[in-house]
Amino acid sequence: MAHAIVNPDGLHDPVPFGYSHTAAVPAGTELVFVAGQYGSGPDGAVVSADFAEQVKRAFHNIGVALAAHGLDLGHVVQLRTYVVDHDLGKLGPIAAAVREGWGSKPPTQTLVGVASLAAPDVLFEIEALAARP
Repeated sequence: MAHAIVNPDGLHDPVPFGYSHTAAVPAGTELVFVAGQYGSGPDGAVVSADFAEQVKRAFHNIGVALAAHGLDLGHVVQLRTYVVDHDLGKLGPIAAAVREGWGSKPPTQTLVGVASLAAPDVLFEIEALAARP
C-alpha cells in the first residue's frame, strides 16, 4: 500500500467513530480525487429517502469511481463527509459503512454538518482522496 495510517499514542482511539487521525503518503505517489458522491443510482436519482441507505449507496459509489482508476477502498487516505441536519444518531450508519469498507484501519475523515446539499432529497455526501502505489 502506498500510504500509512497512524493513530498516535496520546490521542483518543478514533476507529470506533469511523476514522483515523493521520495518513502519510510517500512523495511521488499519484493521487486520485473523487468528487462528492451521494446515494444515487446510475441515473443520478436518489435511491432512498432513508439516511442509512443513502450512506451505503454513497460508499458504494466511491468504490465504483475508484475502480475506474484500478483502485479500491484500500487506497483511500482521506474522506470528507457532509451530513444534512447532523445529529449523533447519524454517526452509527456512517461508522458501520466505514467498518465495512476498512475494518480496523479506516482513512482519515472529516464530518461536516450542513443545512442542505445539492438537491433537497440528498441527505449525505462523501468525497475521497486515494493514493495509487
